[in-house]
Amino acid sequence: MSAYQIIKYLHSGLRFVVLILIVLAILQALAGWLGNKTYSQGNRKLNMFAMISAHTQFLFGLILYFVSPFVQFGSNTMKEATTRYWTVEHIAMMLFAIVLITIGHSKSKKATLPQLKHRAIAIFYILAVLIIIVAIVQSKRPFFSITG
Repeated sequence: MSAYQIIKYLHSGLRFVVLILIVLAILQALAGWLGNKTYSQGNRKLNMFAMISAHTQFLFGLILYFVSPFVQFGSNTMKEATTRYWTVEHIAMMLFAIVLITIGHSKSKKATLPQLKHRAIAIFYILAVLIIIVAIVQSKRPFFSITG
């Protein structure tokens, strides 16, 4: 198995960890925001682990970006849907999702009221997970399998 295949398996499999952590953080944030609950260390840790896992996933994606045969820079890159998707669209959507997660985490850390902390996580993480799901669906690969 080549290094490319190993990174590709890691990137493909880690998406489930990322999505589970982000969805858990969203559910917890919505419950805290709408239920006027306190913001606990458990909330903070889950939100942080969700962000760290997303950043780790993005790093694996960056490695793949530079070694993948699907990423090509040439005169036909924008003309061919598959090449355009992997070279431009996928990385742009995922970078945008990472930025949203990071902004949400930062706003949550800076907020003073528990409801504002929960709200920041809920809003920004929901937007990020929607973008991530759209990006995975647009890849035309099975959503619930590990691609190699």
